[in-house]
Amino acid sequence: MSKRRIKLLFKIGYVYHKAAFDPVIELLLDNPEYDIYFSLDMEKKRVFLFDVPFRSHIIRQWERSGYRFTNETTGFDIVITGDTMRNAPAYGKTMLCFLNHGTGIKTILYRNLAKVPNDRYQIFVEGQHRVDSLMSSPALGKNEVHLIGLPKLDHYFQERFDDRAALLRRWGLDPARKTFLYAPTYKPTSMYAVKGDIFEQTRDMNLIVKLHPYSWMGKYAPHKQHRIYESRVKKYPHAVLLPFDEYNIVPYYAAADTIMSEASSTVFDFLAFQKHGIIFDLPCDRLKHSDGQALLEIDNREFLKDAFVHIEHGSQIRKAAELAMNPTSEMRQAADRYRERYFYKLDGKASERFIKKMEELFYEGGHENIP
Repeated sequence: MSKRRIKLLFKIGYVYHKAAFDPVIELLLDNPEYDIYFSLDMEKKRVFLFDVPFRSHIIRQWERSGYRFTNETTGFDIVITGDTMRNAPAYGKTMLCFLNHGTGIKTILYRNLAKVPNDRYQIFVEGQHRVDSLMSSPALGKNEVHLIGLPKLDHYFQERFDDRAALLRRWGLDPARKTFLYAPTYKPTSMYAVKGDIFEQTRDMNLIVKLHPYSWMGKYAPHKQHRIYESRVKKYPHAVLLPFDEYNIVPYYAAADTIMSEASSTVFDFLAFQKHGIIFDLPCDRLKHSDGQALLEIDNREFLKDAFVHIEHGSQIRKAAELAMNPTSEMRQAADRYRERYFYKLDGKASERFIKKMEELFYEGGHENIP
């Protein structure tokens, strides 16, 4: 008698969450032991004062390639999500696997776990720092933590994005130039502080601007965030603003010689590649949620100190880029220490470890999540 196929749902939530799942999706879609489905039910765009459901045309591309989207919540053996779920009990006796859509230094993971103390997630994390932070957090509750690395970066380490020149030419950029990737988050953000300097200070480089998806949608951040950069990029032939549907930043990590952000997971990720970035310092002691809790787990003025370049003003971007692209031996040594702390086995096999551990947990009975 043949073994029953595992019915698995990728609860993507937002289009950009899919980047964290892509290497895992690729492996599981090719696995005959799985019956794979997808849901994408949280995307909304603010029009005037109303939040309207939004369905990107990229979803139709995924459907044409064989993705099966569903609104069903019951009947799944495993649900993989990039965020905590508001309605986990609706999914029944399923194994909830949490694979963070964005690592970094924000406190949102711990806050969200604290809001759902009765749910049980199998949390898969990228490094020892995250293990220690979760294990010492009162928000951990009944959730379990598993160290496997960061599947999101697997295709980078498998050298899938080595054709840097082709990617740059696609956007009309010069492969002979150094490439500066600007990837701010939507909150707290450096977008307003550097909106002029970022273009002027990078004139002799390629500039790729990758906004956080929320900066396009108007719900959690105002539409003016993308409009500011849409209007400016037209005046600078060395620069490109990536569109909303260009959801996966990992190929641009490969093309970039340096990156600048403030509290985005992108600057965290960039450490993995033995490259050096620029952190725009913000007054983190004043950055709080509405309930008074800190917005960031680590003060971004201290994060990756001595390894990445820290600046406080847009006029410092040019010199910071020169140093980041030509790091001192002390910067390289500091980065090595941080990399050891924040990442586990950057070998392109994190997705394989994820699936192996997920299957072990499933067959051991880890699917009984909701009391």
